[in-house]
Amino acid sequence: MSLLPLSLYIHFPWCIQKCPYCDFNSHAVKSGIPETAYIDRLLEDLQADLSLLTSAAKIQSIFMGGGTPSLFSPNSLAYLLNGIKQQIELAADCEITLEANPGTFESAKFKAFRELGINRLSIGIQSFNDSHLQKLGRVHNATEAIKAVNIAQQAGFDNLNLDLMFGLPEQTQSEALADVQTAISLNPSHISFYQLTLEPNTYFYKFPPKLPEDDRIFAMQKSCQQLLADNGYLQYEISAYAKAGFQSRHNLNYWQFGDYLGIGAGAHGKISRSLPNDILRTAKLKSPEHYLNTANARSDAVITVAELPLEFMMNHLRLKTGFNLDNFPKTTGLSCDSLQPALSQCLAQDLLIQQQRQLYCSDRGWNFLDDILEKFIP
Repeated sequence: MSLLPLSLYIHFPWCIQKCPYCDFNSHAVKSGIPETAYIDRLLEDLQADLSLLTSAAKIQSIFMGGGTPSLFSPNSLAYLLNGIKQQIELAADCEITLEANPGTFESAKFKAFRELGINRLSIGIQSFNDSHLQKLGRVHNATEAIKAVNIAQQAGFDNLNLDLMFGLPEQTQSEALADVQTAISLNPSHISFYQLTLEPNTYFYKFPPKLPEDDRIFAMQKSCQQLLADNGYLQYEISAYAKAGFQSRHNLNYWQFGDYLGIGAGAHGKISRSLPNDILRTAKLKSPEHYLNTANARSDAVITVAELPLEFMMNHLRLKTGFNLDNFPKTTGLSCDSLQPALSQCLAQDLLIQQQRQLYCSDRGWNFLDDILEKFIP
């Protein structure tokens, strides 16, 4: 078996149009998507990455992200999934997630996607307020968003995530609460609730919209978190809320410092070949055109032993429950002594809480996570 649980991330870099806040590797469709060529390239990419594994493994989860993977046809995704299964075994309970937008074009395909064995859908709603959707450059409206959720549920997606954003341009607390209440009323199993941030290399970064002040954003977040909790959506990560039994297993593997293959334009991966001296980060060429036309589109970098404490903490401290100290040597090959003196400093400053072997952020620590992580920079 492999050293750690293994997931597969697949990147689809095309979307209908680039949103002004988006810093992901996404490209507006100009003259059609080369679906067949891209799927063939993904399968070649997977074959090359599998050669990095030092022992047999099963894929525990697959996540198809983007961009907008749901722009691809069900036939193309069927070909992709069959090709993956020919190269590596999937766990019997493999979680297979597809990101989708709520436009009519995509939602018409939801039933076919479910029949392929895709068992988790993540719909990029962002808001149920038409004015805010326009400001965010989204191509759907609130009515289409609600309809898409209904179609997904009718298609058999009982494991369903809705993406929502808050801190939107000129958004009020009551508008944020209304978005969350609408999402709750649709009864998804999972809600991702993100703060809008202005990222470099985006339109919003160059031309900043008027965002709510920090204290209003904080109040907005707290009131919405309470509403989610009151309705059975338990926060288990900074931006993730789930009903019992519906946490994202794929994302949990990231946050618990598991391994994952990353295929597709701009995809990243992490492979632990041996601990602690041979943990690889992989990255693929970002340009879809270059990715399609380059035989070796991957670059590799070894995570140094000095970097491992920061890498471990950067992921685990996103989780509400933090981590068990025994997991540090299991996933890094290092002793817990290598977390010192930063760990003692965080405990002394009430940024972290320790209960027996379990460590997690205090409420204060979660608000100052960057300050905690700075202490672990080598």
